[in-house]
Amino acid sequence: QVQLVESGGGLVQAGGSLRLSCAASGRTVSTYPMGWFRQAPGKEREFVAAISSGGDNTYYTDSVKGRFTISRDSAKNTVYLQMNSLKPEDTAVYYCAVQSRGYWGQGTQVTVSS
Repeated sequence: QVQLVESGGGLVQAGGSLRLSCAASGRTVSTYPMGWFRQAPGKEREFVAAISSGGDNTYYTDSVKGRFTISRDSAKNTVYLQMNSLKPEDTAVYYCAVQSRGYWGQGTQVTVSS
């Protein structure tokens, strides 16, 4: 079983930056693609970004392209989401996941004020 724990969320002004971390424990996740998702109040959970197992390929939803960067450190069993130029519409609970295996973290709140 894998446990995923997100951290790094908080309150930031529009235009600011945050770096989310997702630390995995229980077993290595280096062989799995991993992703970040978010859910805003009253909305469905949506895909934000994903990274291949080797870290060579990354994918982003259109609304965050050029602003967010996903990366991973296999030695630390951790995935990151660097978020720059944040907008109020980025406000949500952010989750990391090994979606193919059904592993989800508990989420971290990101609030962007205008």
